[in-house]
Amino acid sequence: QVRVVESGGGLVQPGGSLRLSCVTSGFTFSNAVMTWHRQVPGKTRELVASIGVDGVSTNYGDAVKGRFTITKNNAENTVYLQMNSLKPEDTAVYQCHAYVWRSVDAWGQGTQVTVSL
Repeated sequence: QVRVVESGGGLVQPGGSLRLSCVTSGFTFSNAVMTWHRQVPGKTRELVASIGVDGVSTNYGDAVKGRFTITKNNAENTVYLQMNSLKPEDTAVYQCHAYVWRSVDAWGQGTQVTVSL
């Protein structure tokens, strides 16, 4: 059974940092493209960051470039999102997505990130 479980969200002040984790199981993690997305009620889901099968190729949304870093740990079956210099507009539910060609297309439940004084 494929599982994707996010954690690490919470309340942080503007300028602060958080690290989100996405623990997976039930598939070959090293074959997966992993992505983080975020969504605010009433708005479309936004791609935050992606990391390729190689664990090296990354891509970031324009709003987070230079502030967020995505990493992939194949030994732990986990993908991380380090978020620095957080802004109120980063407030959203952050979801992790796992994709393996022709076999896995799975979303986690999400973790709430709130940036506020």
